[in-house]
Amino acid sequence: MVTKEILCRDEILTLTNQRALFWKRENMLVLSDLHIGKTAHFRKAGIAIPSQILQNDLKRLESLIGNFDVETVLFVGDLFHAEINKDMDEFINWKQKFSNIKFELIKGNHDRLKDSFYQNLEISTFKTHKDVLPFRFVHDANHCNDDTFCISGHTHPGVVIYGRGKTRIKLPCFELSENQLVLPAFSEFTGLNTIRSFETSVCYGFTESSLFEL
Repeated sequence: MVTKEILCRDEILTLTNQRALFWKRENMLVLSDLHIGKTAHFRKAGIAIPSQILQNDLKRLESLIGNFDVETVLFVGDLFHAEINKDMDEFINWKQKFSNIKFELIKGNHDRLKDSFYQNLEISTFKTHKDVLPFRFVHDANHCNDDTFCISGHTHPGVVIYGRGKTRIKLPCFELSENQLVLPAFSEFTGLNTIRSFETSVCYGFTESSLFEL
């Protein structure tokens, strides 16, 4: 795993090339857009999407939890994707390994399951945001405010790297502006938005073996 520490509002946040960040002060792992259920949803529609995608995502999340001293896992939206399906069962079984860790979810536009589902899973939910000063955690930047630094998801930020000739590669990234940090989608089964939210944004793109500033 490759990491990079950045300073936001006098707090150190550790970015990782594993699509998540760690906030040491709170022992909190923060990630967005896991979209559990998306692969099964597509398979149900007759589109051949391998179930290994979710297994890989959960394996990566488990590795992050093991690497850091995690007390809380905070999903900033779109933990789930659609209706209850077999992917949810896999997540439920996986989560049982971490009874000592608090799981929290800021509901995203895809998190439409009944409240009882989250309660049975012992996942605390927040409708639009959670404030832990100096940060406000949201899914959609529409719920940011002017007083706190905002950490969000939703847009699946990415960057384009140009090589020789017409070669171009799209990579996921963290997008940092003066008052906001947008997290990459945690699931590998998502598209990338390469249009920056702000002209002055600094992007931290990453590969399986590197993390670099653009």
